[in-house]
Amino acid sequence: MLYISYNIKKQISKEVTKMLTRELRTRQECEDFVRGCTIMGTGGGGNPARGFDKLTRALDEGLRIGWTDAKQIPDDAWVVCPFLMGSIAPKTSAGLAEIKDLGLTKVHYPNTIMAAIQELEIYTGKKIGAVIPGELGGANTPEPVAQAARLSIPCIDGDYAGRAIPEIAQMIPVLFDKPLAPLTSVDEWGNISIIKAAINEPMAERIGKFLAVAAHGLVGMAGVLLSGKECKEIAVTGTLSLCLKLGQTVQEARNRGIDVPVATAEAMAGWIIFKGRVTAKEWEDRVGYYWGTHTLTGIEEFSRQTFKVWFKNENHISWLNNKPFVMSPDLICMVDRETGEPKTNDAIAEGDIMAVLGARAPDPFLTQPKGLEVLGPKHFGFDYPYVPIQKLIS
Repeated sequence: MLYISYNIKKQISKEVTKMLTRELRTRQECEDFVRGCTIMGTGGGGNPARGFDKLTRALDEGLRIGWTDAKQIPDDAWVVCPFLMGSIAPKTSAGLAEIKDLGLTKVHYPNTIMAAIQELEIYTGKKIGAVIPGELGGANTPEPVAQAARLSIPCIDGDYAGRAIPEIAQMIPVLFDKPLAPLTSVDEWGNISIIKAAINEPMAERIGKFLAVAAHGLVGMAGVLLSGKECKEIAVTGTLSLCLKLGQTVQEARNRGIDVPVATAEAMAGWIIFKGRVTAKEWEDRVGYYWGTHTLTGIEEFSRQTFKVWFKNENHISWLNNKPFVMSPDLICMVDRETGEPKTNDAIAEGDIMAVLGARAPDPFLTQPKGLEVLGPKHFGFDYPYVPIQKLIS
């Protein structure tokens, strides 16, 4: 593991703090940020409780946490993309028994993402100058922010998806033929792996996912090492600021007593596409992904209608009254009908009353040739033509 002397680290931290364009100073701001990340996580993106814990621990340690405008990152700086990989499915009794049998009982790396970044730096011999999240989500965005502060390097106000995605092969760098490998993987038990090379992006995803399956949980990974110039040319920028705005919008709408999901949809330039009670849920944990379908029965203006949404970690395909409706790469986000609090797919249960929000996909998935290929309905095995959400809603 890489160690930096206290005095040097303190000086570096001061320099990084000067670069921050937005700082999270309170637990309330951390909560708002995580809430917004969870909304944009489209049902996946990691457990928000984990994301909040990582941020507040860093805050309690006196670290300055926040993000930096991408324009401030030097063109020649090395930018790393850290992320969590694995399934968010609940643990089964059989899985818990195997965890015990394998001796996975003592946590050696509570900050797996930080460790993965350090391992990549050691392996490549390149001094990492900035971090950018791979996606938006309740854990997968806050944790890179927290660990960047702990490593005294800036986190960029942006990400490589503009939403949450189930596969690293769907990251925006892939659309621009940027390499994912080398990739480092660290699990909390202390197992460390390096993916030196992969013959293609799906194999990089598959290898990484099997490392997570082997660890019976999540692994912290780091890769997609690009120059600051390359990163700025392809990243979806401003998304961390957007997440904070969304989380604050929810809180402000509650305080003012106005319709929270409506206010949230407006803040994300989206639409309310359904309101209903969850009347059925089917799910399975398969090859490191959380697969399933939620069925909702309509309420209010959607009374006597039905809505289904299929997820692979995140929400990807929906049906309104049994007809194909909004689908990836457009966003399908589920929040509590009254409070506007977002829920990840593993937390949604029968009986929950939800509002479903929809929003346009980030531009690269619509403008780049590979965009729909990697995140459109046919990628997930559905032979449906992609119809942009704005055409479905208008």
